Amino acid sequence: MPVDGPGTLVALIRHGDYHQLPGVPSAHQPFPLNPEGEAQARRAVTLVRGLLERHGWHLRQPLHSSNMLRAWQTARILAEGLTDLFGAVPAIDSFDALAERGLGCAANLTLEEIERILQQDPRFDLPPPGWKADSHYRLPLQGAESLLQAGERVAAHLRRVTAATGDDGAAPGRLLLCVGHGAAFRHAAYHLGVLTFGDIARLSMYHASPVVLECRADGSWRHVAGEWKVREDNAGDLD
Repeated sequence: MPVDGPGTLVALIRHGDYHQLPGVPSAHQPFPLNPEGEAQARRAVTLVRGLLERHGWHLRQPLHSSNMLRAWQTARILAEGLTDLFGAVPAIDSFDALAERGLGCAANLTLEEIERILQQDPRFDLPPPGWKADSHYRLPLQGAESLLQAGERVAAHLRRVTAATGDDGAAPGRLLLCVGHGAAFRHAAYHLGVLTFGDIARLSMYHASPVVLECRADGSWRHVAGEWKVREDNAGDLD
């Protein structure tokens, strides 16, 4: 989609593939990128350069990243690969606000362990089937949030950074690289009016492949570059 008189721009970049615990629905896993994830992050450098050349955009700094290691590593590989555009390796600012949906005190337990805990607690009902991919469902446990709540948190961050001003703040044609997590980004895009609610489950994100959103002068948002990944099934991936 061509950009006519660009507003402020944010590239949503899902982290590269990482060493993930099996059977664990929490995305708050403190593990690094695997070799494929590192290769994906290196390919992202080429993708970002292509966007800049094709649209005539310029990069903002610092880069923004989730505090999860895999996201920071992806951002670091991007920063190092784009150093020539800045004259030095650009800084990376990390934010809890860009994290994936949190399961609170159930973080990094398996599905079976979480459901057994709820079964043993007389205060709670068992979660509904498919709860881990249910946008509205929040585990009734301390610190947990729903996918929609996570998306609202990320959307608030994106609104804030596109409203910022300063030497490297929001300006037409300047692109902020924002590395985070697929489900939180998709739910944020819904809150920003870029995706419909049905799109959240229908679409996913490629690892380390930018999807660029534009915040226009009237505060509305639109998708201007990069491709969402169309799901082939209803696997209900979280990240």
